[in-house]
Amino acid sequence: MANVSIEDIKKLKELSGAGLTDAKNALVEANGDFDKALEAMRKKGLTKAEKRGDRETREGLIDAYIHDGRIGAIVELNCETSFVAKTDEFKDLAHKIAMQVASMAPLYVSEEDIPEDVREKKLKELEENFKGPEKMKEKILEGQLKKAFSDKVLMNQPYILDDSKTVEAFIKESIAKTGENITVRQFKRIELGVTE
Repeated sequence: MANVSIEDIKKLKELSGAGLTDAKNALVEANGDFDKALEAMRKKGLTKAEKRGDRETREGLIDAYIHDGRIGAIVELNCETSFVAKTDEFKDLAHKIAMQVASMAPLYVSEEDIPEDVREKKLKELEENFKGPEKMKEKILEGQLKKAFSDKVLMNQPYILDDSKTVEAFIKESIAKTGENITVRQFKRIELGVTE
């Protein structure tokens, strides 16, 4: 058995949001390699987060972010219980999502929120300009459509404070830590002098 320190166990527990026993087991399995254990814990946590995605979110809070008095964003972030909604971590998450909205100006929360007529119009435009093998047309157009909306969909945008992950991945990390499903219900972005 690898030599595992209590400090490493506590640190892993804190970073992963898992219990002491799970943290210890992960370190033992990783032969005391802290980074390897943390990566394994994160993968397990994100797998659990995927399973939580169907649970209802009726609690939460509304947070706002104003940048330089010129751009503002307001976000409704939901979770399962009022207990989690009142935590500093959840409030911080809501504020960071509001910052994301103010900074990156998404139009939709997720791909499912893109109106069908908007999607169809863009697809028609892509079809008219399509230059490629006919047998690959459907797959290529699907990829081009996804790319065309990627910067307009909040969940698909690179997270502004760590562009190695998407906003969706950032939220899933919080789901793994809190043990609750977390969803962005809606947002509104306002820019001085700009009307929709």
